[in-house]
Amino acid sequence: MKNKVLVIGSSNTDMVVQTAEFPKPGETVLGGTFLMNAGGKGANQAVAAARLGADVRFVAKIGKDIFGHEAKKGFVKEGLDIDYLLETTEYASGIALITVNANGENEIVVASGANMNLLPADLPDQIFEGVDFVLVQLEIPLETIACIVEKCRKLNIKVILNPAPAVSLDEKLLADVFLITPNETETQILTGIYPGNAESMKKAAGYFHKSGIEHVIITLGSAGVYLSNKHFTEIIPAQQVKALDTTAAGDVFNGAILTALASGEGWPEACRFACRAAAISVTRAGAQNSAPYRQELIEKSA
Repeated sequence: MKNKVLVIGSSNTDMVVQTAEFPKPGETVLGGTFLMNAGGKGANQAVAAARLGADVRFVAKIGKDIFGHEAKKGFVKEGLDIDYLLETTEYASGIALITVNANGENEIVVASGANMNLLPADLPDQIFEGVDFVLVQLEIPLETIACIVEKCRKLNIKVILNPAPAVSLDEKLLADVFLITPNETETQILTGIYPGNAESMKKAAGYFHKSGIEHVIITLGSAGVYLSNKHFTEIIPAQQVKALDTTAAGDVFNGAILTALASGEGWPEACRFACRAAAISVTRAGAQNSAPYRQELIEKSA
């Protein structure tokens, strides 16, 4: 597949420490391995989509510093179209501090830096040319998200919104979203309903549908995903693996669902494809480093 897709979002450098247990407030614990990886939800999703076969245009704002320089080198290596990548001397590049425990669970604190200075004025109409799908997250300003959604509405481009980290969203913005992909926590924050069983999943999805969103995929971690639209209402199970690091699972899923939908896959098939990609990613450490290549999914399903 070579249809151009557009990912607009954050770029961070992840600083990861592995430890047996998360420290309690005021507690110091001795960690294990330290890793420094390329991250940021936008960049993670763009790289995941590119590795899975998509032709990806990526738009972000980075600082003119060592972290931004290294991130840009990585984007070039991954084959991303970064003609509209922005660099600034006014803000530092984004940083994420991540602790991963022995169960592969993570806690993350982000210093957004230049990401929160990606403004509507930074998004010329040219970036939307030749694309059918745009994927966005919430690690850039909400006014920029609103601008992207409005432009896509006028251009008849389908918007996939990964509402992470979850914040209250305007109903007008939601009404123009094609697909929303919250996890369980984000679903509860946005709808007031925790999707702990089939009934509550249906109610939460119904909330999004009433807001005008035609397609809803609630990601359920190791349980898979809940798909809801006019044609499907079902839980699609995930492949069971031993998780090493779940940091980028959601980002890989979103990059994969973007890739699958842009290549014309049906909804259940796209979800299964994305679940397989996410399952591979959690068996590896790091964010972008954990994203699988398309050939790996073909080999796993053979």
